[in-house]
Amino acid sequence: MKRREVVLTLKPEDITVVLPSLNEEKAIGVTLKELSAAGYSNILVVDGYSTDMTVNIARDFGATVVEQHWHGKTGALKTAFQEVKTPYLLVMDCDGTYDPQDIIKFLAHAQNHDYIIGARQTRMHIPLLNRIGNKVINLAFDLFTGSRLTDVGSGMYLLRTDVARDLELHTKGIDSEVEIAIQVSGNFRVTEVPISYRSRLGKAKLSPVRDGLSDIWTIMTLSRAYNPVQYFSAIGTALILPASIIILWSSYDTFVRGIWHAGWILVGLVLLMFGLQAFGVASVSLMMSRMERRLEKKFAGK
Repeated sequence: MKRREVVLTLKPEDITVVLPSLNEEKAIGVTLKELSAAGYSNILVVDGYSTDMTVNIARDFGATVVEQHWHGKTGALKTAFQEVKTPYLLVMDCDGTYDPQDIIKFLAHAQNHDYIIGARQTRMHIPLLNRIGNKVINLAFDLFTGSRLTDVGSGMYLLRTDVARDLELHTKGIDSEVEIAIQVSGNFRVTEVPISYRSRLGKAKLSPVRDGLSDIWTIMTLSRAYNPVQYFSAIGTALILPASIIILWSSYDTFVRGIWHAGWILVGLVLLMFGLQAFGVASVSLMMSRMERRLEKKFAGK
């Protein structure tokens, strides 16, 4: 069967491939060789002060190398956003897990979208605990933001450079991807493309439990700021559902079996009260958001 030709809206020279790195001497050379073979020459390696041969190998392959400022992967991204000169940038982990041949899928949709996530389709190379963590993180993201993204923790994604420079990144760890997704998903054109995922080269740096909990905390705290309607609606739902179950069960025992559950009834009523308050805050946030949009349209028309 003849392979269908992909129609590109961007050329490879329109993007800069950003590779955040920290002690990746076993993988950086392979990644750069594959990028070159795929036709990508605008490559920026942002190094977090590696103590191995990562920087030397990157320079030997002709990549532009800069030392990051600030902390962790977020610091590498903030540094890259300042350095990139092309209209678009594509972030890709340089541990050998992502295939540069998949970049063409991003280029085919770039001009119609501001943010494209590479959704990993082959998961057998992701450890089981990490896979479970990814599922939980995506469920939390959907619950608190209302988005329907399937892989917010992916380490391969494309951003319009001017959008990237307007982001306010405050996290210090690997949850920068989640922070970017929260800020961009509700305000810009977002989509996903399917990508492959391979075995990692070198030692893994992630802690599934610690970093997974950090991602969930980031989702909860930032969704309150960037999507308060969905955030408080989710809180309200999470409180009212158990409250309703407790009140119905207590009422059944009281009126049918004659067993009085004063403590449980009180718990149910308290949960119900806080749940209704959360929905009240969500309603106020929605009205304020609509008012803000009306004002924006009004002043934009003048």
